[in-house]
Amino acid sequence: MSAPDRPQLTIQGLDVEREGRCLMGGLNLTLARGQFLVIAGPSGAGKTSLLSCLAGILPVTRGRISFASGGGPEVNRHRLGLIFQHLLLTPNATAETNALCGLLGQRPWWSTLLGFRATDKSRARDLLERLEISASVHSPIRRLSGGERQRVAIARALMASPDVLLADEPVSHLDPRLARHVLGLLREDARATGRAVLCVLHDEGLTENFADAVLTLRQDAPHAWSLQTR
Repeated sequence: MSAPDRPQLTIQGLDVEREGRCLMGGLNLTLARGQFLVIAGPSGAGKTSLLSCLAGILPVTRGRISFASGGGPEVNRHRLGLIFQHLLLTPNATAETNALCGLLGQRPWWSTLLGFRATDKSRARDLLERLEISASVHSPIRRLSGGERQRVAIARALMASPDVLLADEPVSHLDPRLARHVLGLLREDARATGRAVLCVLHDEGLTENFADAVLTLRQDAPHAWSLQTR
């Protein structure tokens, strides 16, 4: 199979043990290029743990994770975009600077010693404008609302031009209109670039509108997961 035809992500027999519990239940999943997968399920079922495994943050107990470029999370971190609930933004830096930090893992450390290129700044401002926070480009993160910070974290992840985007409740602080707008952008960009998206959502209406497939994780059930393709 040639590289363009390979799935962006393949998971085989994945199990993860946390606090004496086994999560995932031998998860098998193939994610195609441009596919938008929603991860659903109750609290404690392992949604965040799954994203952490894919990002190489949480060790896998059993099974295998592989990406289209070859290898697992440990050699593909620079190809991943991460949007986790804690955001990890720099409070005193501006929205623009935080977004630009998405480039830091993509280039040699010395390439940004004198600052970011004008083209990079233009791209960051364009992303922030598309996410409807252009008025806050030069505002420090500590002055922004929770929803604005969330959108800055999304811009930072997209600046990396990732092959796979891992998003843990990326619109939880947004009103319904903005949530639909942001998810629409993520799905549109996924289809345009071939980027695969794994997105944890709790809102069934948003899931219905945006998911190409839904992976449901369960806790203390005979079958720990199910996959529905739309």
